[in-house]
Amino acid sequence: MAGPMGRMMAGTGPENRSLEFKPSAKRLVGQFRPERLTIYALLLCVLVSVGLSVIGPKILGDATDLVFSGIVGRELPAGASKEDVLASMRERGDGRIADMLSGTDFTPGEGIDFTAVGHVLLLALGVFLVAGLLMAMATRLVNRAVNRTMYRMREDVQTKLSRLPLSYFDKRQRGEVLSRATNDIDNIGQTLQQTMGQLINSVLTVIGVLVMMFYVSWILALVALVTVPLSFLVATRVGKRSQPHFVAQWRTTGKLNAHIEEMYTGHTLVKVFGRQDESARQFAEQNDELYEAGFKAQFNSGIMQPLMMFVSNLNYVLVAVVGGLRVASGSLSIGDVQAFIQYSRQFSMPLTQVASMANLVQSGVASAERIFELLDAEEQSADPVPGVRPEELRGRVALERVAFRYEPDKPLIEDLSLTVEPGQTVAIVGPTGAGKTTLVNLLMRFYEVSGGRITLDGVDIAGMSRDELRSGIGMVLQDTWLFGGTIAENIAYGSAREVTRGEIEEAARAAHADRFVRTLPDGYDTVIDDEGSGVSAGEKQLITIARAFLSDPVILVLDEATSSVDTRTEVLIQKAMAKLQHGRTSFVIAHRLSTIRDADTILVMENGAIVEQGAHADLLESRGAYSRLYRAQFAQAVAEVD
Repeated sequence: MAGPMGRMMAGTGPENRSLEFKPSAKRLVGQFRPERLTIYALLLCVLVSVGLSVIGPKILGDATDLVFSGIVGRELPAGASKEDVLASMRERGDGRIADMLSGTDFTPGEGIDFTAVGHVLLLALGVFLVAGLLMAMATRLVNRAVNRTMYRMREDVQTKLSRLPLSYFDKRQRGEVLSRATNDIDNIGQTLQQTMGQLINSVLTVIGVLVMMFYVSWILALVALVTVPLSFLVATRVGKRSQPHFVAQWRTTGKLNAHIEEMYTGHTLVKVFGRQDESARQFAEQNDELYEAGFKAQFNSGIMQPLMMFVSNLNYVLVAVVGGLRVASGSLSIGDVQAFIQYSRQFSMPLTQVASMANLVQSGVASAERIFELLDAEEQSADPVPGVRPEELRGRVALERVAFRYEPDKPLIEDLSLTVEPGQTVAIVGPTGAGKTTLVNLLMRFYEVSGGRITLDGVDIAGMSRDELRSGIGMVLQDTWLFGGTIAENIAYGSAREVTRGEIEEAARAAHADRFVRTLPDGYDTVIDDEGSGVSAGEKQLITIARAFLSDPVILVLDEATSSVDTRTEVLIQKAMAKLQHGRTSFVIAHRLSTIRDADTILVMENGAIVEQGAHADLLESRGAYSRLYRAQFAQAVAEVD
């Protein structure tokens, strides 16, 4: 089942905009700016290679002329000149043949000069060999430029993700964001690998062939150019029809990945609540949507190549007919016509290749826009330079008339003031949605206050760097987070410095995790994955608590930190927490009120405001909101026992 946030975001947001092809393509090309030297070397290799390739047909045409001249000369009487032979033909009434042979350089009585033909063929072989080697070098340069550009783009995405505010991720499905960072970047890389060198080669080939065509015969060159407007019309019309479908294809890919990621991480709940059929139905719907978008994109783009081949064949027929007439009139040699027909093929082939690559280019640019949309997302405000910091971190926290709202027209916290002295434990209780976790998020600067300010030891936290602020705060959340690695590495993640095995084990003992860790086959070297396979939910929580012990923070934030452990372990952790909290400012978010009786101050929040505050006994005597919450939980506990 897609989560409510996923359903809410489906079909909305900037990823559903129509693609602006030209700006996105231009920006993608701009990503290669650091590879200028490689691109210049690539252009040089392709330029020389294309130049040699377009000279090749002309050289082969000269070889054809030598062979044809030898065949003609061998059949004519020796001793006569070319002019005498042609004049004799015209006197006999063979004027058309004389006109055709007038463009041929033959010597009566002499056959084929195989030595000259061999030299010409060796020259052609050498030209094509050097052209091939240069093209191979150009391919290597393309691979280097593309891979290094993709390397930098991945770094840019990773850096951007670390600078995005928490609100960005709150409004998007995790799988959709992952799809941009993986599938879309991979698609861009594959597109550039397959098209970049070929596009450069095709453009230069068209230019070079066009020059040679005008050199051989400007009339035939103009005939060949007749079909260019038709080719351009086909390319633009088909491109405009297929581009929106490529945008839809990659947008739907992101949605499908988000759904699969949700179903995989929550597969147990899906089965427990019998939602397999609904999940499969949603998958089928999104899979069908992806199929339709992909089919339309590929079909619309795929028809371009056969259309371009039709235009190419039309060009070939026109050149062959006009070229034959020019040979018959003696205006061109057979070798020149042969070379020109090859040039017409060389001229049409790049246009056809570009057309066949249109689907790849459009798909790559569609992915590029999704990456650029991520890179252009509004970042969290920059840290002040230089940032201020308290002279001594003692843990005094003050909230002065703090206001906050997620949406501009929906206030959540209004005019909240609170002072917490060093070493005090503050418990925050209240119904769901009262703003308890939001208060902690503001303290950590995951979100910025809309009004007022929060100070740490007299210094406004907005003037501190986030790293400096968070380095003094240890946090244990209700939702555990582990990464693939050993248990020791997961615990050591809580410290920014290098820690010893002894320090890791000491933190684990303080969190009462040492006992169960030593029962595992490899102890602290036991490898777990990011899902924490092999350890229970309570044991995962103990590992994260040990991580907080190791960080040795000035301020401790516990957000239902003992919700996943049994009662006996909870008692042990409470004792360990009391030791950890000694001399530290602690914020404890709790739903089970029995765990916060000893707190110095209990804040009762409702609708973003503190409605009550005081010690446990005093709040019970006042018979207010806290008393009602406490009695409700107590009555529930008695009912459960009964």
